[in-house]
Amino acid sequence: MEGNLTDLVAIVQKKAPEYIDLLTSEDDAQFLEAFDVLLEGAVTHLEKNCKNFNSLDEEGLSAVIASYLTMPGLSVTQETNSNGHVDLTIEADHCSPRRTILGEAKIYDGPAHHIQGVAQLLGRYTTGRELRGALFSYVRKKNIAGLIGSVRKRMDEELPEKQTGPTMDHTLMWSFLSEHQHSSGTDIQVEHVGCNLYAD
Repeated sequence: MEGNLTDLVAIVQKKAPEYIDLLTSEDDAQFLEAFDVLLEGAVTHLEKNCKNFNSLDEEGLSAVIASYLTMPGLSVTQETNSNGHVDLTIEADHCSPRRTILGEAKIYDGPAHHIQGVAQLLGRYTTGRELRGALFSYVRKKNIAGLIGSVRKRMDEELPEKQTGPTMDHTLMWSFLSEHQHSSGTDIQVEHVGCNLYAD
């Protein structure tokens, strides 16, 4: 039996190393590093199929992300209640305590609209127990690099929602991180994830 289990782990490690990294993460930093690899896969899948998903609204696009990320040990649900119906709730079931990421999604409509999403995520849905918040920006316009850059510049100028300092680079392209003081007394990190859905 032990040999079979070792063989299975070796096969999974070879075929899906990010999955093993997620399941075996020993702390929050390791978990987030493994999660971001999976998240990049979900965003890339969405982008490669943007013409197929062109008719979808925020909820439909978030369903694509949710279905891609859902796997044993990682539950992703839509419209789950957390002081209102949050677009995405991502929970690592195998952890104790449970690691949770709440996600809000917006079709890109300028920096002010994006910042409203940050306020909604932090001021309404987040309790302070979450590992991180995520704001998905579905960009259907040209020049996602410039558009996300303008959001980041505005956030650095205004420091909205008690942002503690300048935004930070993220490992994902067209994405960045911000940190905010939450009403719970805990600083919450938010990942701002740009998804390039421009199609000619």
